Amino acid sequence: MENDGRTFYNFVVYPEVSQKAKVILVIHENRGLNDWARRFADEMAAKGFIAIAPDLLSSTSENMSKTSDFENSDAARNALYELNSKQVTSDLDAVFDYARSIPAGNGEISVVGFCWGGSQSFSYATHNPDLEEAIVFYGTAPKDKADLAKIQVPVYAFYGGNDARVNATIPKTEEGMNQLGNFYDYDIYLGGRHGFMRSGAQPDASLENSQAREKAWDRLLKILK
Repeated sequence: MENDGRTFYNFVVYPEVSQKAKVILVIHENRGLNDWARRFADEMAAKGFIAIAPDLLSSTSENMSKTSDFENSDAARNALYELNSKQVTSDLDAVFDYARSIPAGNGEISVVGFCWGGSQSFSYATHNPDLEEAIVFYGTAPKDKADLAKIQVPVYAFYGGNDARVNATIPKTEEGMNQLGNFYDYDIYLGGRHGFMRSGAQPDASLENSQAREKAWDRLLKILK
């Protein structure tokens, strides 16, 4: 697709179902749209959802049209942290509009993000009241309470118990959301580390990450259904 004069890439997967399906926007981690983000989108489709995973590094650096054009994941990460927040929001709006136009969609659209993408999911909830819900995996909330006040959709969060930096932000987030009367529901998975949805799927995954991933999947599907 095109957005703001840029070619913008997305990985789109459809479920093998006859009825119309909910659309899930998948926001990648801080290394861009990599193989794991695509695998997660595939898993969402296997669960009966239309999954759209945008490459938010699309045409953002000279001679780099997408994440896979970067020399390595560190270079992709460095470029990601240079992105303008307004551009990220504009890109997500473009993806949302595309999701809304899909004939196979049932009109319901949710966003789920991981790590950096989890923070972007929380941030996008402050901007788009038409989401069904925002799902945040080990991401942080906007720091400004005035931004939290803009949220009109449920926010569900998933945290690893062994993730001190992110978890240190939970009390303030919970206090702010509660004071505003916003819906914020979260679980902390004992022993799970930052990125447990990805690392918990690896052949050499620790028991803690594997169990956190399994429990989080169960909760995620209950929320999205």
